[in-house]
Amino acid sequence: MTAPPTAQPARPTADRPSPAGPLAHPLARRWLLASCVPVLLVLGMALTVPPAPSAATAGTPGTADMAGMPGMDHPAGDVPDLAAAGLAAERNGYRLDLTDPGPTAGRATDLRFTVTGPDGAPVTDFAVHQTKRLHFYAIRSDLTGFQHLHPDLAGDGTWTAALSALAPGTWRLYADFVPNTGPHAAELVLSRTVTVPGEAAPVPLPAPGDTATVDGYTVTLTARPAAGAHRLTAVVSRDGRPVGDLQPYLDAYAHLSAFHEGDLALAHLHPAGTVDGDRGGPELTFQALFPEPGNWRVFLQFQTSGQLHTAALTLRVD
Repeated sequence: MTAPPTAQPARPTADRPSPAGPLAHPLARRWLLASCVPVLLVLGMALTVPPAPSAATAGTPGTADMAGMPGMDHPAGDVPDLAAAGLAAERNGYRLDLTDPGPTAGRATDLRFTVTGPDGAPVTDFAVHQTKRLHFYAIRSDLTGFQHLHPDLAGDGTWTAALSALAPGTWRLYADFVPNTGPHAAELVLSRTVTVPGEAAPVPLPAPGDTATVDGYTVTLTARPAAGAHRLTAVVSRDGRPVGDLQPYLDAYAHLSAFHEGDLALAHLHPAGTVDGDRGGPELTFQALFPEPGNWRVFLQFQTSGQLHTAALTLRVD
């Protein structure tokens, strides 16, 4: 007796889909995938288009050149990044360590310190940055006693900064450097505070103004006093006449640093333009970034006849 034939599943027809659904056919699946790609691309573009620049930065000249500067890690108006403003002892794996107990009041000090790298060892290879391998700053909490030094580096990675006598009080010490790790290494500013023993006598911050006088020279500052990246201009004159014999200092005709009242955030402002012999001035231009509003104590350093001059003034930033 012959066994009945085994029942076969029904094949789908054009008007009857298979039990697995309308996408069971390979051609149908490929067609749906291809049709989704443009939609996904459009959605991806919409999610990645950057927002329009804020009013604080739109149209500001020179901001593209300032990427990577200390303080450029947050938009204007946001809470400032303490590490980016030079208010942290460690950043990107680099750490500032003082090897001495600290300065003594009224006495010059050879302060020793190291910068350790991501591997925990003292760094000995630094890129030349504004003609120096490291810039060292000291300022008291009331924004007095400014010092800008260029320490010496020993073979074991120990730096020695020849600090002039410091008055009693709390001081912040900054190390500004670029690790020699490649052409795109970022400038870093690390800092620590030290207390100089003795009775501190705070000095009130001078009122904001746009003019300062030092060693017979007058410096007039023109700025857009708002937090963010802006162009800042200083004009140097003497006896009412513009000065045109400024000498190069740190590969520029002037060097400008600013410190924020209260937290002592550092704004290291980079000069614009090129150096052409001893013919600098009277106008000096800087790419300025003030990461937060408030009063800033500005120190402008320039050189004539081999002598370095430091003009200080208070700038109000809104």
